[in-house]
Amino acid sequence: MKIAIEGCAHGELERIYDTIACIEKESNTKIDLLLCCGDFQSTRNLEDLQTMAVPKKYLDICTFYKYYSGECVAPVLTIFIGGNHEASNYLQELPYGGWVAPNIYYLGYAGVVNVNGVRIAGISGIFKGHDFLRGHHEFPPYTESTCRSVYHVRQLEVFRLKQLSGKIDIFLSHDWPTGIYEYGNKAQLLRKKPYFAADMESGQLGSRPLEELLKVVQPSYWFAAHLHCKFAALVPHSGSKATTKVGDGASISSSSSSESEDEGEGATRAARLPPKPVAVTKFLALDKCLPRRAFLQVLDIPSEATEGARPTFEYDAEWLAILQSTNHLISVKENYYYLPGKKAGAITERFDFTPTEEELSALSAKFQSLTIPENFQRTVPAFDPQQQRNYKHMAVGQPKAQLNPQSNEFCAVLGVDDPLCLALLANGKDLPEVAVADKEQEPKENIELDAEEPLEESSCSPAPTEPTELVAPIKRKLKLSLPAPTVTTVKDDNVIELPEEDEQEVAQPETTVEEAIPQPAPGSPPSIKKLKRRNQNIYQAADDE
Repeated sequence: MKIAIEGCAHGELERIYDTIACIEKESNTKIDLLLCCGDFQSTRNLEDLQTMAVPKKYLDICTFYKYYSGECVAPVLTIFIGGNHEASNYLQELPYGGWVAPNIYYLGYAGVVNVNGVRIAGISGIFKGHDFLRGHHEFPPYTESTCRSVYHVRQLEVFRLKQLSGKIDIFLSHDWPTGIYEYGNKAQLLRKKPYFAADMESGQLGSRPLEELLKVVQPSYWFAAHLHCKFAALVPHSGSKATTKVGDGASISSSSSSESEDEGEGATRAARLPPKPVAVTKFLALDKCLPRRAFLQVLDIPSEATEGARPTFEYDAEWLAILQSTNHLISVKENYYYLPGKKAGAITERFDFTPTEEELSALSAKFQSLTIPENFQRTVPAFDPQQQRNYKHMAVGQPKAQLNPQSNEFCAVLGVDDPLCLALLANGKDLPEVAVADKEQEPKENIELDAEEPLEESSCSPAPTEPTELVAPIKRKLKLSLPAPTVTTVKDDNVIELPEEDEQEVAQPETTVEEAIPQPAPGSPPSIKKLKRRNQNIYQAADDE
């Protein structure tokens, strides 16, 4: 299967697809899949553009809106992860992944899919240590702080990816793993980017959580972007995948029964065996989409593809089981929290969420087919270049939070929570209803009406767009409302009930304001109200003395 790898897309989809078409024409071949390593910029309209964390002068609508509106169609299946320049409000609607446009799929905060049998995993965002231990507490409209923290990698996604077993063919990230430059041509990299030297010395170039993932997952290929340069490396893995996952000192050797064997005979037998191949990860980082830049790489990976057929696109069963078993670990709080780990003592909390056979069997009952449904729906109007051509001088605000019907359907089937739903509820917000913007309406026939016959109200008012029914989150932590108290009346036999008396209205003579206030007699001095002093007799006696 021919796979094209793109570095930072930065919204230039037309240029990327044109480049792929030129490669196909020159090499007389067909690209089956396009993988993008972040900064995709899936901005549908001007409101999405306001959620990007970039200076105002760099806000550019680019060309994604054409693929969202249906004006253009992606010529090849496209899978991407998020970076640090994204329409964060749109991607936050799809925490577990989904279609952002026809034939363009987002992997979510983290995700694993299978394309023609090739297992592809990925994680979105960049690493910032001050946000890594927090929950996904952000929701639109964003503040100056949450506009950036929303795309920072969180510990839950790294924890979930560490539970994977089996072979991972391709791993996608935006950040580089820390220390990856030690396995490639470091001197050449520093000649291109001399200002990397300070970050290399301090250990701040790259992501430490991704370095851990690289050692645990050990994929065949790892593709990244973010630093806007091409860099290749070969990372050998000394330990097996299972040994690395358990941790240091957990490697178990079954040599107790062989201690009594002749050491010389064992050494001779070991010399006859061929050396065990060392697992190696091929790392490649690519540049951004600009002329004369190395932003695209094409490689051929063995797969189950059928020539001329459309690629099979499926969920990963193990990943779905991990999402289900770790659903209770979701946090939408801004404060730090910690995930379960291996501890000494009698603590029996589960910390290994690699799916068991029972969990995989239960999952197969929910998903009869792992094929990813093509259920893309437009939920907001697309950018209009005719009416909004002068958009850089227009005052546009951020959009409100929306819930995507794709995520609603996925969460209902798998039985997991939507983090955006939880964040809204935790902050006292009402869950919005999602209305499909491009719902086709049947054309109305011309009906001749009698001039004397009154028009019905419904005949002249357009039918409202039906909102998509949303499933409330299955959360056990958020109890934001209490039931109304009920009052029960208990009859007491010792109380004698008296009949109610009818209140009779007493007629009173009408008086005016002037009559109500007593008027002084003519010629008499005005009356001064005397105040009686408390204990006046005592004070009076003292004055007489």
